[in-house]
Amino acid sequence: MADGGNPLMHRRRLRAELRKARQAKVLTQEQVASEMEWSLSKIIRIEAGSSSLSSDDLKALLRLYGVTDPEQADALLALARAARERSWWSAYRDVAPSSLLQLIEYESTSSVIRQFETMFVPGILQTEDYAHTVIQDYSNERPRPDKLSALVELRVRREELLDSVNPPSFQFVLDEAVVRRLVGGSTVMRRQLKRLIELATRPHITVTLIPFSVGLHPGMKGPFEIVEPADPSDRDIVFLESSRTDIISDNPEETLGYRENFEGLIRASLGPEDSKARLARIADKMS
Repeated sequence: MADGGNPLMHRRRLRAELRKARQAKVLTQEQVASEMEWSLSKIIRIEAGSSSLSSDDLKALLRLYGVTDPEQADALLALARAARERSWWSAYRDVAPSSLLQLIEYESTSSVIRQFETMFVPGILQTEDYAHTVIQDYSNERPRPDKLSALVELRVRREELLDSVNPPSFQFVLDEAVVRRLVGGSTVMRRQLKRLIELATRPHITVTLIPFSVGLHPGMKGPFEIVEPADPSDRDIVFLESSRTDIISDNPEETLGYRENFEGLIRASLGPEDSKARLARIADKMS
């Protein structure tokens, strides 16, 4: 039951099994919390897949739920152990914001990723030189050389998702300012634009531009990313990044609002082919 995947996937599978067992026993979350002498928030986090579960706690929970079949119990314990394993991005928890690592975890189990940007090339599409410039010059505090190196490495490693065996579908909409702004100089920017063009030729990646000629548009309120999970029982999440704080929300009304906003931005943008042509022209003018 616990083979393959990553910790987030295992937590989600475990939560589904535990919710099913609780409902079969006709227990509410409040009743479980009372019987286990836990806070209600703990059982809610467990069933939301946002919190791992120790083996002792799981065994006690299974006794409460009447799960006595040894094979089923062993499978659930194996799933819980797998859910506690470290992902590759956890190695960066001392240098990267927890919200970014949480976003990477959501992305790792997604089926569709939609992102709109107003200022910078999306992190997962950035070349190493471009990422180095953005992290070094745009951070609230200039990072130490070792932290800067680790953050650039993390940003580059995110690109592994683009080349994974069954990658998500990626849809990127960029304001034209993103590709006109010189970040790191013309050489760095030209290389970055060439990278965007190359990625946009892949069947699972779409990159479109909103030209300046569109004028004001709703996306100018700020960048956002919508992550649609591969498991249809999970909610979409929206990630909002700013210089002060990051927000991750799975509120259905909020995610639906951003989804509708994204579709409007798609309609306002150049088509994929026209966008690639414009990217090529901009890159050729940089010398």
